[in-house]
Amino acid sequence: MPQLVLASTSSYRRALLEKLQLPFITAAPQTDESPLQGESAGALVQRLAQAKAQALAAHYPQHLIIGSDQVCVINGAIVGKPHNHANAVKQLEQASGQCVTFYTGLALLNTATGSHNCLCETFDVYFRKLNSAEIEGYLVREQPWNCAGSFKSEGLGITLFDKLSGRDPNTLIGLPLIALTQMLIEQGVNPLL
Repeated sequence: MPQLVLASTSSYRRALLEKLQLPFITAAPQTDESPLQGESAGALVQRLAQAKAQALAAHYPQHLIIGSDQVCVINGAIVGKPHNHANAVKQLEQASGQCVTFYTGLALLNTATGSHNCLCETFDVYFRKLNSAEIEGYLVREQPWNCAGSFKSEGLGITLFDKLSGRDPNTLIGLPLIALTQMLIEQGVNPLL
């Protein structure tokens, strides 16, 4: 079985991949995450997921490399990580009362054979109407500066929503495990066998 490499330093993605109970290592890909002019959210996350996997190919020539990237779209605008409190306030104010769509790109590169697979999985989050005290209270407790959309659904962020809609709840956290399992099985790696 080829060794798995997660092209990410995200503790969230690492924890998700651990659910599959397969041995893997993590490595930091060096990629420019800037969107291209006119690039759609789906195209952006697929391109970046592939770029992250490809960035590690020379270092891991007999491996399966997993790349992933995520953005959300609020009122038609692509939104990434807030990186600070002020940006997080703005993002949550924009999301309040809205349906926010998360786009998660997933790529699997087999460096031994050169084969690769890539897709974009979406997930909709319906925010309830939030007041400024709720936004501030949430941000003080969770500090989600490194989370697209300024929340952690696996934590207190769940209190911000009316409902969630999508195929795989892991997609919202940053790694679509249902789709990844299908990709791994196609490469001869079945978590159950």
